[in-house]
Amino acid sequence: YGGMGLDFSYSIAVAEELGNIRCGGIPMAIGVQAGMATPALTRFGSDELKKQFLVPTIAGDFVACLGISEAGAGSDVANIKTTAVRKGDEYVINGGKMWTTSGCQADWMCLLANTSEGPAHRNKSLICLPMNLPGIHVAKKIDKLGMRSSDTAQIFFEDVRVPSKNLIGEEGKGFTYQMLQFQEERLWGVATVLTPLETIIQETIDYTRQRKVFDQSVLHNQAVHFRLAELATEVELLRSLLYRTIALYVEGNDVTKFASMAKLKAGRLAREVTDSCLQFWGGMGFTSEVLVSRFYRDLRLMSIGGGTDETMLSIICKYMETLPSK
Repeated sequence: YGGMGLDFSYSIAVAEELGNIRCGGIPMAIGVQAGMATPALTRFGSDELKKQFLVPTIAGDFVACLGISEAGAGSDVANIKTTAVRKGDEYVINGGKMWTTSGCQADWMCLLANTSEGPAHRNKSLICLPMNLPGIHVAKKIDKLGMRSSDTAQIFFEDVRVPSKNLIGEEGKGFTYQMLQFQEERLWGVATVLTPLETIIQETIDYTRQRKVFDQSVLHNQAVHFRLAELATEVELLRSLLYRTIALYVEGNDVTKFASMAKLKAGRLAREVTDSCLQFWGGMGFTSEVLVSRFYRDLRLMSIGGGTDETMLSIICKYMETLPSK
């Protein structure tokens, strides 16, 4: 379908390299296109759907977005309210989506909606939804704290009719498909923060070396260079966890626990590194003229998007409870 047919480790290599971009919004938007809105279609979609949506998306002719979160259902995916009711050979969609990355410019959406009245984990389906259909209203572009180079939309659906053949895979399997995709999304997110964190630490070293306070460089203070050494060590530990998780995943193992641990650590470390380094920049760190202030805003999303820290902790706890007692 136009892709290179490589395993997921290559996506992670790309994600790390995208970290050289000096903002978080562009890598995130590329991640949505390449690894969040398309995996379910790639794995479970019909050949017809792949030709219609996947081929132009891989080619870069279509922009894709992912319609999961709602105003009352962010990390709690099972609680979404958007419905897609089957009527003849169409689904009629009503509801809305929130915090949709690339939603203002998307050509199509990978939409998760309730297609039956059954149990919350078995009543959802994924649908390829063209964004030019009547009844789709992009209400606004959301003004955000960070990731400002990436458009984020609030979208409403009012009696939107889409062919039933646009269903991805089997009806009722959408929640399962989405949970599979979440692991790759979280690992991609971890990979994209590694290089920015290294960059922030290095730029802070360079700045504090030349910035003088009380007749000596800021870096000369033991509290400063010890702290930077600690942060650099934490980044390397996160990288090791990510690489171990990717190796296991490529071999076909369930890495939900490790992916959740990596996502949790990445979010917390992003906050820790950016906050500590911004402090060492002093008043300059509080301006919009330096990279550390941008990443202070952009990387704050890591502890929220794709599953909050609290959600990651809940997943880790569940997996720990399944361990056999010694």
